[in-house]
Amino acid sequence: MRHLQSILVFLLSLSFGIVQAGSIDFENIAIFDPNAHAGEVTECDRLAAHPSDPHRVTEGLTRAEMDLDAVMVACHAALEDDPYNPRLNYQLARAYGYAGRHEEGDSYRHRALMAGYPQSLFVMGYIMVTGWDGSDPRPCAGGELIRRSAHTGRYAGLVAFPHYYLMGHFADCGDYPLIDREEMLGFLDQAASSDFYQSILVDQLMLQLRRK
Repeated sequence: MRHLQSILVFLLSLSFGIVQAGSIDFENIAIFDPNAHAGEVTECDRLAAHPSDPHRVTEGLTRAEMDLDAVMVACHAALEDDPYNPRLNYQLARAYGYAGRHEEGDSYRHRALMAGYPQSLFVMGYIMVTGWDGSDPRPCAGGELIRRSAHTGRYAGLVAFPHYYLMGHFADCGDYPLIDREEMLGFLDQAASSDFYQSILVDQLMLQLRRK
C-alpha cells in the first residue's frame, strides 16, 4: 500500500508536469507521510542531506561541504532502488540547483513537492518567490508553498511567510497565497525560540504584523 501511494504521487507529478509560469495544482499536493517512505540511510543522504531538513536521516551538510558530482552519482543510484522517495528526490534536486543545472533538477524537485515533502515545499516556494533559479519570480504560487511548509512546522516557513507578506510580495496576488493575519500570528507564536537572535526576528515580525 505504501509503495502504491508513492507511485500515485509520482504519476501525478508527471501528469501535471514541471512547475512553470507560477502554475501549480495545489489540490494534488499530497499530505506528507514520513512513514510511507524508506528511512534507511543511503550514500545520497550522507552526501546531500540539508542540515535544516526536519526529515533528514543524517546530520546534513552545508552547500560548501557538498561534493556535487559525488552527490549526483550517489543520489541517482539511490533513486534506482527507491525512485518515489521524496527525500532522495529533494536531495538530488538540491545538488542540481547548487550546480546551476536547474532544468535537470526540476523533475526531482517537483516529485518531492507533489509528495508534500516539507523541505521541498519551502525550498520550491523560496525559489519561486525570489527567482533564485534565474526564472521570473512567481510570488503568489511560491508564497502558498511557503505557507504550506509553515503548516508542517517548518521553521523557515513559519517566519518567511509573514516576512514576505510584510515586504509586499503578495500584494498583487489573488486566491493564492491565502492571507490570514491571525494565521500568520500563529505561525510566529509557533516559531518562538529561546535563541536570542531568532527571538528578536520573531518579535519584530509580530510587532509589524499587529501594526499592519
